[in-house]
Amino acid sequence: MPLISITQELARAQQGRYALPLFDTFDMHSTDAMFAVAEEKRAPMMVAIYASSMDHPNARAFAAYIRARAEDVSVPVSLMLDHGRSFEECIKAIRYGFTDVMFDGSSLPMEENIAVTRMVVRAAHAVGVGVEAELGHVGRGSEYEDLATRRAGYTDPAAAETFVAETGVDFLAIAIGTAHGLYAREPQLDLDLLREIRTRVGIPLVLHGGSGLTEAQFRAAIAAGIFKINVATDLYVTTGKRLVEASQTDGVSYHSLGTTALDSLQERVGYYVDLFGASGRNL
Repeated sequence: MPLISITQELARAQQGRYALPLFDTFDMHSTDAMFAVAEEKRAPMMVAIYASSMDHPNARAFAAYIRARAEDVSVPVSLMLDHGRSFEECIKAIRYGFTDVMFDGSSLPMEENIAVTRMVVRAAHAVGVGVEAELGHVGRGSEYEDLATRRAGYTDPAAAETFVAETGVDFLAIAIGTAHGLYAREPQLDLDLLREIRTRVGIPLVLHGGSGLTEAQFRAAIAAGIFKINVATDLYVTTGKRLVEASQTDGVSYHSLGTTALDSLQERVGYYVDLFGASGRNL
C-alpha cells in the first residue's frame, strides 16, 4: 500500500496502550529488513531518514526506493524525516514524498522553537503530512552521566502544554532521561515526569534514544504514556558485530555479508516490534 502519515495509527496506539517503532534506515538492506518485519508481524511502522542524510546526492532516489518498496507491503508504513534541522529541510522532505516530518528545534529558545514548528505544521498539514517536534533536549549517550546528574534538557510539563497548544503539532518528543547513541552509564527514566507531562498533553508522546534501555524500562514508559519509540543505534551496532564475525568465516563474500546484514537487522527490528506491542495490529 502507499505510504501514509502515521498520525492515525499513533492515535490507535494511544488508545490501545502500545507503542509504534521508528527505525532509521541508511541503505537498501535496512529498508528491506524493516518492510519484511512490518509485513510478517502485521505491524504499523515508521521508516525514517536521518536529517544529515538529506545532504547526500542520493537522498531523493533513496526516498523514491522506500516509496516503491511500500507498495509491496499491506500494512501502514510511514516515511519520516528524523530530526529535521530547519523549515526548509522539512519542506524538502515533503517534496521528496515523506509522509511525516520531525522538526527538531529543541536547541532553540522556546519562542523560536514554537514559531518555526508552527510554520512547519501549517505547511505540512496543508498536504496531509504529520509533524513531530521536540521540547526539552535529548542529548548524547556519551555525555549521559553529566546530563542525568544535572537533568539537563529535561522537558518542563507546563512548557509542553503551552508548546502543543500554540503549535498544533501532532506528536511530541520529550526528554525524560534518555539519550541518543550508546549510554556512558545505565540510563534512568523519570517516569513521574512522564506521567505529569501526560496529564497536560493529549497528543502522543515520543521517546528518542531507545537503544540501551531494558525491556522493563520500555514497558514502564509505554504504560506511563509513550506511544512512539525511536531505535537506531542498537540495530547497527549489533549488525556491525555480526558482520565482523561473518567476515572471518570461510567462503565469505560480498553477497553473503549482505545476507548476514539483512538477517541481523530483521531479527533486531522484529524484537522491538514485539516488545513494543505493535505486532498483529493490522491483521
